[in-house]
Amino acid sequence: MAKLTNEQEGKETVEFFKDLDREALNTERFIERYSKPLGIVFGVLVLGVLGFFGYKQFVVAPKNAEAVKSFLAAQKNLADGKEKEALGGKSAANPGFLGTYNEYSGTEIGKLSAYNAGLLKFKEGKFQEAYDLLDSFSSDNKTMMAMKFGAMADAKSGLNKNDEALQLLDKATTASDDPYTAYYFTRKAGIVALGLKKNAEAKKYFATIDEKYQDYDNGMSDSYIEMTKYY
Repeated sequence: MAKLTNEQEGKETVEFFKDLDREALNTERFIERYSKPLGIVFGVLVLGVLGFFGYKQFVVAPKNAEAVKSFLAAQKNLADGKEKEALGGKSAANPGFLGTYNEYSGTEIGKLSAYNAGLLKFKEGKFQEAYDLLDSFSSDNKTMMAMKFGAMADAKSGLNKNDEALQLLDKATTASDDPYTAYYFTRKAGIVALGLKKNAEAKKYFATIDEKYQDYDNGMSDSYIEMTKYY
């Protein structure tokens, strides 16, 4: 490879910086030409970030605080045996669980209020309303989700839809990692299956109890398994 002279190196250096100048000029022209749209885009991004944090601080936080206040008032009424007042939903002065859910359904407390309202509706014998409210509840707590499916199953049984109740109980059996919760709903599913004359399914549930949950069953699973042969 031929070695460059000092003069050639100098020319290349000059050309190199000229290219840089042209690139810089092009960049400046681009920014100058598109400064307004770029400014708008940047402004939108900044507003989006500020809006998100503002929403969390000035909208979500106050809503959560109000929801908690409303929920605790309903919980106190329930503890005092005032179930109608605890259910609420008839006035802004006493929102109760139902009003708390309707007003703050987007919050965790609102969802928990739907669960409690569903249980109270079930006690009133309003099974479809109970089912719909319970269906609105969701949680990261696996045991609570198992309880939800179990309560929804009870509502379906109240509506004489025992096949659907069994499907929900089956969900409840696997929703939780807690062994007693799993045992409880497995046993309940087995009894419902037995009542529906689905003896093969009933035997499956009772065999699971015999295999995994003997500590909770006191040997009753053996009796239930025998029942599936003759009932």
